Amino acid sequence: MPPESERQNQGGFLDGQLLVAMPGMPDNRFSRSVIYLCAHSEEGAMGIIVNRPARKVTFSELLVQLDVIKADEAIRLPAQAGSVQVLKGGPVETGRGFVLHSNDFFIDNSTLPIDNGVSLTATIDILRAIARGAGPDRALLALGYAGWSAGQLEAEMQENGWLNIPADASLIFDEALGSKYERALHKVGIDLRRLSSDLGHA
Repeated sequence: MPPESERQNQGGFLDGQLLVAMPGMPDNRFSRSVIYLCAHSEEGAMGIIVNRPARKVTFSELLVQLDVIKADEAIRLPAQAGSVQVLKGGPVETGRGFVLHSNDFFIDNSTLPIDNGVSLTATIDILRAIARGAGPDRALLALGYAGWSAGQLEAEMQENGWLNIPADASLIFDEALGSKYERALHKVGIDLRRLSSDLGHA
């Protein structure tokens, strides 16, 4: 039996891959976005934007706001917690947090293993674990997510709105957000300058 990722690809589903917005993306909310696709089926798709920072909020501030820690504990957080980036994960449910993380952490009935060493957990328990130094080795916290109804993502890809490329954890968790879009394209040998100039030509 082929591994899970191969079975998904044979079915035409793209969970565990990256979606990269093409230069002509008509929806400004997704311009230059790199999205890690967490789920994709006949019923629709869900992903997390991994290259857009959330404005004016840090991980420690969120832990205080959610009563995970007290305000005076913020300066004593373990180094692991200090490295967690807070991202703008997408336009849907922006008040809800989703943690993408390495596969060395798992909570029964809460963690969704996806592919390529990446899992998703959306309960406060993972925040508590990170705050006490018992969380995953690598993690990012996304506020909100990107969602597509049945057939919507496929239609957008047929209209050249998105390019799907293989994902790897090093790019997903990389802290250099500003260059992640270009580096994602470069992984598959695409020069953004050439791609932009070629648009509209057969």
